[in-house]
Amino acid sequence: MNQTFTSSDFIVDCLEDFWKTNKDKFPEVTKLLLNFDNGGENSSRRTQFMKRIVDFVENEKIEIELAYYPPYHSKYNPIERVWGVLEKHWNGSLLDSVSKVIGFAKSMTYNGVSPIVKLVDKVYTTGVKLTEVEMSEVEKKIIRLTGLENWSVRVPCLG
Repeated sequence: MNQTFTSSDFIVDCLEDFWKTNKDKFPEVTKLLLNFDNGGENSSRRTQFMKRIVDFVENEKIEIELAYYPPYHSKYNPIERVWGVLEKHWNGSLLDSVSKVIGFAKSMTYNGVSPIVKLVDKVYTTGVKLTEVEMSEVEKKIIRLTGLENWSVRVPCLG
C-alpha cells in the first residue's frame, strides 16, 4: 500500500522488496512469472517499467516473464478475487485512516492465506520516461512473443 501515485517505480520497488525478503526461501527458483492486468504503470510498453524490470533481472540474476491478461478479462486475474474478498471484509466500515486500511488488509484471508502488507512511505512521481535511444537499449535485452508482443515478454538472465 502506498500514499502516493502508483507508478512503474513503485511496482518494481515492491518487487525488489519482496524478492530481497523472500529469495532465500526459494533458492531453486531461476525464473519469476509475473501476471499483470493492463494498468498503465506496468505496461510492457511503459519505458521506465521495462528499464526497471531489466535492471532487476541484471542485479538479481533471475529471469522474469511478464504475462498480461487481455482487456476485460479481470475475472481470470486472481488479484481481482483478492480485492473482492478485501472489499467484503471491510464492507460498511469507514476507512478514515491509513492504519485502519492496513489493519483490515492484514486481518483478511484469501483461501486461508493472509497477505503481506507493508506501507510504502516513499513519494513517487509519474511520467518518468526513457528516450527512444535509451529504450532501444532496453529492447535489446527483452524478448517479445511474436504476435503477442504486448502481452508476453521475457527478460532472460544473461549474466
